[in-house]
Amino acid sequence: MKKLLTVILMSLALFSCGKKAEKEVHVFNWSEYIPDEILKQFEKETGIKVVYTTYDSNEAMYAKLKVLDGAGYDVTFPSTYYIKKMSDEGLISKIDKSKLTNYKELDPALLNQPFDPDNSYSVPFMWGTTGIGVNAKYIDPSSVTKWKDLWKPEYKGKLMLQNDVREVFHMALTALGYSGNSTDEKQIEQAYEELKKLMPSVRLFNSDSPKVPFLNEEVYIGMLWGGEAFRAQKVNPDIKFIYPEEGVALWADSLVIPSKAKNPENAMIFIDFLIRPDISAKISDSVGYMSPVVSSKEYLDNETKNSRIIFPTKEDLRNAEFQLNVGQAITIYQKYWEKLKSGK
Repeated sequence: MKKLLTVILMSLALFSCGKKAEKEVHVFNWSEYIPDEILKQFEKETGIKVVYTTYDSNEAMYAKLKVLDGAGYDVTFPSTYYIKKMSDEGLISKIDKSKLTNYKELDPALLNQPFDPDNSYSVPFMWGTTGIGVNAKYIDPSSVTKWKDLWKPEYKGKLMLQNDVREVFHMALTALGYSGNSTDEKQIEQAYEELKKLMPSVRLFNSDSPKVPFLNEEVYIGMLWGGEAFRAQKVNPDIKFIYPEEGVALWADSLVIPSKAKNPENAMIFIDFLIRPDISAKISDSVGYMSPVVSSKEYLDNETKNSRIIFPTKEDLRNAEFQLNVGQAITIYQKYWEKLKSGK
């Protein structure tokens, strides 16, 4: 009888663990990218618990998934150029779009991009720009119009760069008049040489929460995502966002499902929830980035709707360029990035 009771208890425990696993979704996301209230709303509406972990760069996310061979998480948020890389390496699964009731709400202009034709592996989440942040208390914003202005000697020790190889080299290549997606080693090396000249001005690299060094007045000028500038302005109106004349970097982050996700069905429910118009609008209001959901605009608050940071003009986006997959050239970027960060 005692043995039978032990078997029953063990079976119940295993059943309980299985039920718990069925009611979870493990999310691996950029820092400060989904408000806590949205996650709580999802849990309340679906009964699925969100286990949430963050990263500060595509490189960090990719490295973790590579080590885990596509396991460990159910949903993650790579940028454009990493989607093809991850799909080619078998790290993410194809998505059955017929199970996404809100897929029809997405802007067709953001679908079927070269990095994922027909969106076989990804669903757009948010998109935005990388431009120049300036603290008007210390620097006249009208004096900063170009990426090249970051090299002015008066900014020594007060400048911030993103902690992201493609972002930083995109900026330097654009400043030199090249494509931010160059695969030419000579051009990438030239960008590296220019960045070496900039390093005495760089106080820190930050892609975790780049608005914080601006708000703490650790830096007065530097690379900044539009959404971070939008949120920083709410705290300190002196933080300004500038669209550089040479062209801003455009990026899009998408929702993908790792190839060995334990809860793929829950992942689909989570993805569909995030692209629901009212939910996508709430996220956009909070994080300051552009929603890919067309009808979400009717749910946005007036501050978001009227923000030039979130909704740039055609002139602001003149010469703008999306970051794309550079194939094997990424090893060239990484080589010079490591040299740059190590001071060689």
